[in-house]
Amino acid sequence: MAQETDFQDLPTIVPSDNVGGLLTENIMHFARVLRRAGLPVGPRQVLDAIRAVMAVGISNRNDFYWTLHAVFVKHRTQREVFDQAFHIFWKNPEILERMMQLILPDISDPNAGPPDTEEISRRVAEALTSGQDGQPELQEDEEIEFDATLTWSANEVLGEKDFEKMSAEEIRAAIAAVHRVKLPLNEVRTRRFKQSNAGARIDMRRTMRAALRSGTDFIPLMKRKRRMRRPPLVVICDISGSMERYSRMLLHFMHTVTNDRDRVHTFLFGTRLTNVTRYLRYKDVDEALEKVSEAVDDWSGGTRIGHCLEDFNKFWSRRVLSQGAVVVLISDGLDRDEGDGLTLEMERLHMSCRRLIWLNPLLRYDGFEPKSIGIKAMLPHVDVFQTVHNLNSLNDLTRVLSADTLDNINLADKWKSEAA
Repeated sequence: MAQETDFQDLPTIVPSDNVGGLLTENIMHFARVLRRAGLPVGPRQVLDAIRAVMAVGISNRNDFYWTLHAVFVKHRTQREVFDQAFHIFWKNPEILERMMQLILPDISDPNAGPPDTEEISRRVAEALTSGQDGQPELQEDEEIEFDATLTWSANEVLGEKDFEKMSAEEIRAAIAAVHRVKLPLNEVRTRRFKQSNAGARIDMRRTMRAALRSGTDFIPLMKRKRRMRRPPLVVICDISGSMERYSRMLLHFMHTVTNDRDRVHTFLFGTRLTNVTRYLRYKDVDEALEKVSEAVDDWSGGTRIGHCLEDFNKFWSRRVLSQGAVVVLISDGLDRDEGDGLTLEMERLHMSCRRLIWLNPLLRYDGFEPKSIGIKAMLPHVDVFQTVHNLNSLNDLTRVLSADTLDNINLADKWKSEAA
C-alpha cells in the first residue's frame, strides 16, 4: 500500500526555473510529516504535489498553500491537520512556538480532556519530531533515567486510553489491535433441518427414500436436527460531530467484522441514514474507508436519531432484521430534534430484533446521568447499555455478544430506573 512505501525510491523530477531542487526535497519531507500525522499520503501524492507546484509556481504563499491542499487533503476531517502542519513546517513563528509547548510533558488534569485543536496539534508535533531527523539533540552531560515502578505494560495503557486522547502513534497501534479483534456471536437454531444420525427427529422423506432403495422389509430410520447459524449483525453508528473521534475508530472495527463473517450490515447516520455495507466489504481497509467517505454526506454534522431510525425501520428492517438479528446501536444519544418520534422508533426497532445493544461513549464518565431527552427516550427499549471509548470496551462487547442470555449482563436496568 502507499502508506507503507517510503519516499526514497521516487523518480527524479527536473525542477522548472521557478521551483528549485531544495523545494522539491522539502515537499517530500512535508509529505512524510503528513503521513506521520495520519493522512494517507504516498509517493503518488508527492509526485502530484511537485508537478502542481511546478505548474502554479511559488510567487504567492496563498497559492502555494492551496496547491498542496488540493493534492494532500481528501476529506474535510484532514483540513485542520494539514493547516497546522503547513504553517509549522513552512515556518509560521507563532504556530511553531505553540507546537514546541505542546511537546513538553503534560502536567494538566488527566481527567479533563484537552480541546480538539490541541489534540490535532499534538499529532502534528509528534509527526514533526518523530524519526532521526526530528530528534532533539541531548547535551553531553545530560542523563535521562526512567523509573518503571508501579507502571503498566504498553498494551494495558493502550487498552485503557480513550480514543479521543490518543496520539497519532497510539491511534495506529489501536487500529492494528482493532483489526485483530474476533467478534464471537453464538449460533442460534433456524427453521431448517439437516441430516444427523444423533438427531431427535425422524426425517420421513429420507426414511421413505431409503426404504424404496433397500427393497426389503427393513426400513432404516433416518434422523435430522435443526441447523445452527450465527444470527445477522446490524450496526447503526452515529457519525455526528460529538461522535467524530469514536466513529473513525469504530469504522475500522466494523470493517474487520464485516470481512470476518457473513450477514453483517452497517449503517451510518447523522442527519440522514446511509447504508455502507457494500463498501466495508472491500478487503483493503483504505479503499473501503475512502468509498465510505465518498458515500456519506453528513460527516461531523448534527444528529436526527428519530428521523434516521424511522428510515431504517421503514426501508431496511425487513431486509436485514430477519432470523433474529442482533442490533448494535452506537450513539451518544444527543438528538438535535429533542427526541421527536424517538420513543416510537426505538420501540419498533427493539421488537424487530433479537437483542438491542446500545454503546454510548458518554458512559466513560463516572458522573454520567441520563438527563437528555434523547437518552431518556431510548433507554427503556435497549437490552444492554454500556460504553465504547477504548479497546477494553470493545473487548467487553465481545463478551456481551457471546452470552447466551442477558441474565448476567443486563447492564441497562440501572440506567432505566434512573431515567424513569
